[in-house]
Amino acid sequence: MTEWTWTYQGYVPADERLRESLCTLGNGRFATRGAAPECAADAVHYPGTYVAGFYNRLTSKVAGRRVENEDMVNVPNWLPLRFRCIDPADPTSLDGPWLHPDTSRVLDHRITLHIDSGLLERHTTYEDGGGRRLLVRQLRLVHMADPHVAALRTELTAENFTGEAEVEAALDATVRNAGVERYRDLDGRHLVRAHTGHIAPDTVWLRCRTRNSDLRIALASRLECAQADTIHNRCDAARVTQMLRVPLEPGRTVTVDKTVALHTSRDPAICDPRGSAVDRVRQAPGFDALLESHRTAWDRLWRRAELEVPGEAGRILRLHLFHVLQTLSPHTAELDVGAPARGLHGESYRGHIFWDELFVLRYLDLHFPETSRALLEYRHRRLERACRAAREAGRRGAMYPWQSGSDGREETQRLHLNPRSGRWLPDHSRLQHHVGSAVAYNIWRYWESTGDTEFLHTKGAEMLLQIARFWAGAATYDERLGRYRIRGVVGPDEYHDAYPDARRPGIDDNAYTNVTAAWVLERALDLLEMLPEPRCRELCELIGFDGGEAELWRDVAHRLYVPSHDGVISQFEGFGRLAELDWPAYTRRYGDIRRLDRILEAEGDSVNRYQASKQADVLMLGYLFPPAELSALLGRLGHVLDDDDWRRTVDHYMRRTSHGSTLSGLVHGWVLARARRGDAWKFVEEALRGDIADVQGGTTGEGIHLGAMAGTLDLVQRGLTGLQTHDGALWLDPAPLPELTGPSYGLALRFQGHWGVRLRIRRGQLRLTVPASDRDPITVRLPGRTEVVRPGQTLDLPF
Repeated sequence: MTEWTWTYQGYVPADERLRESLCTLGNGRFATRGAAPECAADAVHYPGTYVAGFYNRLTSKVAGRRVENEDMVNVPNWLPLRFRCIDPADPTSLDGPWLHPDTSRVLDHRITLHIDSGLLERHTTYEDGGGRRLLVRQLRLVHMADPHVAALRTELTAENFTGEAEVEAALDATVRNAGVERYRDLDGRHLVRAHTGHIAPDTVWLRCRTRNSDLRIALASRLECAQADTIHNRCDAARVTQMLRVPLEPGRTVTVDKTVALHTSRDPAICDPRGSAVDRVRQAPGFDALLESHRTAWDRLWRRAELEVPGEAGRILRLHLFHVLQTLSPHTAELDVGAPARGLHGESYRGHIFWDELFVLRYLDLHFPETSRALLEYRHRRLERACRAAREAGRRGAMYPWQSGSDGREETQRLHLNPRSGRWLPDHSRLQHHVGSAVAYNIWRYWESTGDTEFLHTKGAEMLLQIARFWAGAATYDERLGRYRIRGVVGPDEYHDAYPDARRPGIDDNAYTNVTAAWVLERALDLLEMLPEPRCRELCELIGFDGGEAELWRDVAHRLYVPSHDGVISQFEGFGRLAELDWPAYTRRYGDIRRLDRILEAEGDSVNRYQASKQADVLMLGYLFPPAELSALLGRLGHVLDDDDWRRTVDHYMRRTSHGSTLSGLVHGWVLARARRGDAWKFVEEALRGDIADVQGGTTGEGIHLGAMAGTLDLVQRGLTGLQTHDGALWLDPAPLPELTGPSYGLALRFQGHWGVRLRIRRGQLRLTVPASDRDPITVRLPGRTEVVRPGQTLDLPF
């Protein structure tokens, strides 16, 4: 391996799903898992392809109930390409099975992901039953310049024989969603009405539709081989194949190129998907030219996302950045899509949009703001649906769903399967209304980073005010406490969805929910003061806002109840009265207790009875807000939070968290990097290795964890630099973590129209450079000092 490659040596069936996820290639519009093209979906392999925003809804019968789910669709497979050797003594016979890693002898196998160029390279040496050895080298790309194109080059070299090989390439619509074992009781057949055809010997096409959403998709494929005399096509209903024979001689390489175009009915500026796919694949240049323009596009992305961290940590961070950019590239800015929690890499979470964008947009804001804005506009287009959900719940404002898909309705399942017990259980995670606060937080931080006042004053303002209105209406006044309370919710810790033995789901006064709701209300009031008078009047008329609401918002924002016990912030009211779990006993018995909820439910118990959290909940406040801002925010709510109080709170929850989410280690590492640096690296290292080591036990094979990957990038970008963007200035308060960053590290960012601002931190010195091409200076604030850095100037500052 090098700094820019990721290599797997040897064929290990048990690792295939993990490797396929981590070797996924994409361009922000669609992505294809890194499965071998000769392998169909089975217990070992899963060659899925996913198109951003391409969903379908199906109803299944589960546990005696009809359950409706919307899924990101596994679209027709463009990869299939298989080969076999022909007996030279009888070239009219096909004497053996197709070569396959699970049924043929594999003498050597190596796959290399070239992170710098978005290229997957594979070397495999097969030996068939006749002792013939065939070296297979493949290069694969999903084009970053033309987001409708993918290509596969296959090079076949005979090592010890003279003869022929038969090659079969295909487009296949017989696929279904079957990549997540616990979903397999659900209907996964999304594609119907498939048709195939060919327009020339070298070019074939396939088209089909989704069963319910009636989205159309089409693929066209061009097959080229200079050594093949003829190509034979076969068009079945849902699969079209192309067959050719090629001569083989020892040491002589035969090259077969497969170029594919993909279009859907969601694409703009097309007449029909089939015609567009056929036209695009016929106009596409050869593989070498495609590779050159693909590399050029990736070079541009890496310049905008420059990150210099030494050693193994730097290599992992580049892999994380690679997968973020494949899911959310600048092409995403053209689409109506959100940030899927598992990327475009698999079917876990059904491709839905959660609060994970909270961890993604903060990185994108400072590098690809056009992509951030597109993700926020996805939320704005679904604002009407969020307002309808609030009305149906008897509330005002906007209640965004915990899981969002195509149209913004609540996509959270009603039942979920516990694989340990085999039981389907009620799912109450739709009560995580704090997702609305995450949307508001992303709007405000995007504006602070980019200075995009036009968005804040229009679409951003509409969302922010409606989310604030929801929180003001959700809060009820408690005369006894003299405080407002928010009842019946679920916080970031999904383990606690009810009180012990309660008949109704939900808990009261989740600290994270209440504090972030207060923050949203404050920002909404700030926004009303900032808006120009004509726009403010127009917006108030649009949403039916009156001055009396503002007074209520101010009252709620300063009088929301935040529970506490034993000198620490309580995760929710009554958390401190729950039983203590015997953590050592469960660790000895089960080893990995990340999914403590499943363990206890299988025992007939419930985690609701214990002071045990799945992931960072209260400590999420330390991720969202720098210490001074958090202290001030809680102070306005009537709570004193000094450094000692926060350290006690951190210690309390560190001992009671099982880290059943990849986001948890990230948040703990972020918080500990400042609160207790000596313990931070353990959690940061887990966040870095979360997917490459599959620390959650088999989950990475179902799709990467996009929020955790982006969060590690933001940890270097903001967490360790103390970077904040507000009041028109860059605020910096560095706290390097040597185990992560080494003696020095650097990055480039974009801040309010300044391109290519560079930061480098080295042994107590911060160097900041503003490009000479910029027109305006940047104000930089460090603890105790303010500096103005002019275009073309480099400033060295001790810290």
